[in-house]
Amino acid sequence: KDVFTEEFLANHPKPNVLVTDPPRDGMHQKVVEQILKLAPPKIVYVSCNSATQARDLALMKEHYDVAKILPVDMFPQTHHVENIALLIKK
Repeated sequence: KDVFTEEFLANHPKPNVLVTDPPRDGMHQKVVEQILKLAPPKIVYVSCNSATQARDLALMKEHYDVAKILPVDMFPQTHHVENIALLIKK
């Protein structure tokens, strides 16, 4: 949230694909707002917490469709699963 600001967006080209991998707490509300302003055609959302990922995807559901979701078992001897979602702009 402190780096992904209006100034940052003004000084970098608009991406065709945005990849986000937030901490367990998920994306900060300001980050979600910036992503919606930026409006990339595709977003790849990698998450280690499916609950916060679901919350964040719900915040973007008016603008993006979830095209695919792939759980990946990165730590086979634990209950932790990485979840990768592909979002496509409506």
